Amino acid sequence: MINYHGYGILQHISEISNGSVQLGSGTLYGAINTLLKKGWIKIYHQEGTSRKKKEYVITEQGLHIANQELLRLQQLTKLGEDILGGNNND
Repeated sequence: MINYHGYGILQHISEISNGSVQLGSGTLYGAINTLLKKGWIKIYHQEGTSRKKKEYVITEQGLHIANQELLRLQQLTKLGEDILGGNNND
């Protein structure tokens, strides 16, 4: 399972989006706090080390929610493609 600390998340998002998504640290840490409260991520502790940076990992519940959201977004994308492409199946 992949785990990231806050600054690592910012870097990773910038990398995978080719720089098109730049999150501010306030936005990120606000989202992290919300995800922690909902139980969708948790702080990752690696045994035998004392880490100063908090690292986070997605929980099973968070993975389930992320998959549901991905399906929802795919449905919206398909709907948009159908509307723009004229495929209204009437």
